[in-house]
Amino acid sequence: MTIKPGWQGRFFEDFEVGDVYQHPLGRTITETDNSWFTLLTMNTNQSHFNRQVGESSEFGRMLVVSPLTIAVAMGQSVVDTTQNAFANLGMDDLRLTAPVFAGDTLWSESIVLAVRGSGSRPAAGIVTIRTRTLNQDAVEVLTFKRTFYVHRRGADGARPLFPQAATPLALEDV
Repeated sequence: MTIKPGWQGRFFEDFEVGDVYQHPLGRTITETDNSWFTLLTMNTNQSHFNRQVGESSEFGRMLVVSPLTIAVAMGQSVVDTTQNAFANLGMDDLRLTAPVFAGDTLWSESIVLAVRGSGSRPAAGIVTIRTRTLNQDAVEVLTFKRTFYVHRRGADGARPLFPQAATPLALEDV
């Protein structure tokens, strides 16, 4: 039996300036997501968790709290960009370009802006991307640049840690 490796993510050598990654997982934001995230992060602006306040606003409904939108967008990008990263170095030029509401489905894509080796960490490199997030109507709701350290292929910090069972998985076990 052959073990087929799953997606391992990109390593430093895999990034090229101009590459675009359309991240595969959309995420519909629910009212519960919004309320919990708002209260978890101690945001006391009621436009995010009080229906009456939201309905009396210019939007006519509650807004999704911005840090949730940012967290979802960054999370969506991990599978293609930072699966093998070990540190975010910065976020720049963050723009919230349209409101997000419960029921909106968010999709993100990233373009590689810069790639350079690390002078202090030869087993890694530094990559800068621009990510934008669209809602289900293709309206951009968020954009930001992010710079991160990512392991080179074969680096000690990038080795797989899947535990090895005493006996291999076999069809006879079914």
